[in-house]
Amino acid sequence: MSVSSKCYYAVRAIYALAEHASPEPLKIAEIAEREMIPIRFLEVILGQLKGGGFVQSRRGAEGGYRLLRAADDLTVGEIMRYVDGPIAPVDCVSQSRYKECEFHGECHFFGFWGRVRQAISDVVDKTTFADLVRENRERKRGYVGDWII
Repeated sequence: MSVSSKCYYAVRAIYALAEHASPEPLKIAEIAEREMIPIRFLEVILGQLKGGGFVQSRRGAEGGYRLLRAADDLTVGEIMRYVDGPIAPVDCVSQSRYKECEFHGECHFFGFWGRVRQAISDVVDKTTFADLVRENRERKRGYVGDWII
């Protein structure tokens, strides 16, 4: 399974908004700079995320973007599915875009691919953006340089 660039950037943009502690909106240029997302691409992505009800925008000098829901109520899986569609390594194990296997039930790998899909879904559906923010803060706090003398 490959995550598209658009999905990768969408997840990063939502992360930036989740990490932003201020009640004030975050400017698009700041999101682009923090997350190294091309600004033109980010404009399109944020427009799509706004249409999906994940973010809201405010125009003007004090404008920018904010999450519409709390970061602890928004999973990575929701964003991935919204942007890229179903999470499945192969179509025959997709739950929403099923395509019949050419082996007609005799595929040696059907169970394997189903377990791969389920493992990925379990991780992305149980990981909220608040979890990612917490995890990143803990990682930064616990980092100790590797000094060899």
